[in-house]
Amino acid sequence: MSVFRLKSLDRILADSERPQQKLKRALGPMQLTLLGVGAIIGAGIFSTVGTAAAGGADHLGAGPAIVVSFAVTAIACAFAALCYAEFAAMVPISGSAYTYAYATLGELVAWIIGWDLIIEYAIGNVAVAISWSGYFQELLRGLGLEFPVWLGVDYRTAAQVGGAQAAGVNLADLGAAIERAARAMTEAPEVAGIPIVFNLPAFLIVMLVTWVLVVGITESAWLNSAMVVLKLLIIGFFLLVGFVYIKPDNWTPFAPNGFRGVSTAAALIFFAYIGFDAVSTAAEETRNPQRDMPIGMIASLVVCTIIYILVAVVLTGLVPYTQLGTAEPLATAFSALGMHWAAGVISLGAVFATTSVLVVFQLGQPRIFFSMARDGLLPAWAAKVHPRYRTPHVTTILTGVAVALFAAVANINEVVELTNIGTLFAFVLVALGILVLRRVDPNRPRPFRTPWVPIVPLLAIGMCMYLMVELPWVTWVRFGIWLGIGLLFYFLYGMRHSTLRGTAS
Repeated sequence: MSVFRLKSLDRILADSERPQQKLKRALGPMQLTLLGVGAIIGAGIFSTVGTAAAGGADHLGAGPAIVVSFAVTAIACAFAALCYAEFAAMVPISGSAYTYAYATLGELVAWIIGWDLIIEYAIGNVAVAISWSGYFQELLRGLGLEFPVWLGVDYRTAAQVGGAQAAGVNLADLGAAIERAARAMTEAPEVAGIPIVFNLPAFLIVMLVTWVLVVGITESAWLNSAMVVLKLLIIGFFLLVGFVYIKPDNWTPFAPNGFRGVSTAAALIFFAYIGFDAVSTAAEETRNPQRDMPIGMIASLVVCTIIYILVAVVLTGLVPYTQLGTAEPLATAFSALGMHWAAGVISLGAVFATTSVLVVFQLGQPRIFFSMARDGLLPAWAAKVHPRYRTPHVTTILTGVAVALFAAVANINEVVELTNIGTLFAFVLVALGILVLRRVDPNRPRPFRTPWVPIVPLLAIGMCMYLMVELPWVTWVRFGIWLGIGLLFYFLYGMRHSTLRGTAS
């Protein structure tokens, strides 16, 4: 029995046709493109762009050259997207990179990448839910409404208050979030002398999205499409209004920290591009995946890159880049110009943006679990399909509850750091899989072929690894620990229950 046994593409496709585990094919190219746009344009463009431009204590800012950083990251993602597109058209299965690795690199690598994708989807969505809650509460404050602070602050942030006060630190110096946490600790009800704080908006939005996803893929796609249209309208508002107030002097100096600042910012804003690969998790629910999957992934990436560069140009032209190092840089730019009403509109756009990201990522993670369970690497109950809605309801509900609970009590800084490195690692393995499969199975029909092989896959691997190197070493340590836990699970359960155990691929 080998941990590197392969699951043939023929068997993968045959397993997906089992009546009791068959998903409903309902999506077309436009819905797939909107899924991609929904996943990509989210908290990243509404927050990360400012930090990447301004820099901070732990990294160099790109300044107005952030537009170059977006271009560099887009090129790396484009190479990876071309590799994804070949696999998605050839193997239209919901497991995404996990399934591709199973067919090309073996079961152990497939497990590793399946475990790794939890970082991108489930853990990443915890951060998105917390971000959604923050924007939602900011929007309420803009409308003159105050959400109870003890129901809108996570436990770990609130817990920092006691330590800061004991150390004699001025809470005002730690930011508005800590100040609100201090109020929460004062106003919160107590049980056995322990203040009860809970991020209720983050919990509720995840559970609402989970309910929609259980009801059906068509309903989920419609909700995502509505959120995408609304947030694109608000981004259009930012571009049109902001263009009038651009001051070209703010673009000087263009690259204050040279290429080092550009490349460091590129690694940071990679978070803004995470999501185009989430389209591949809907392959098993696409009407014509051989044609529509490549369209959906590549079109969404092109559209979002154009939008990102336009936003970066306008944003850095509105105010000096050094003023953009906030959690809400687009709103900050308008506020600095005294246009607080416009800042409120941007906050509304951020709520729409993060909602659509929640929908797509909450759609993706259960389908990866579903595919792993169908292969025996997770318990069989995780591969059940709802008899009426034809959705993987068990894994959808479990994922939703887990993400909602963590989002209610976790600190955003603790869950976001792994997302970039986990996704980049997945991209590297997918590109490597293209090289392997072209060699071992060159004659298999490929509805979409990655061009210029091996150049494109090698460039994808090289650029993604370069961006990984730019990440802090502590991120690598945490990533290694996460993979170690995953390997323990595999050897204790997955390897022993695999459907390929004792069989040929």
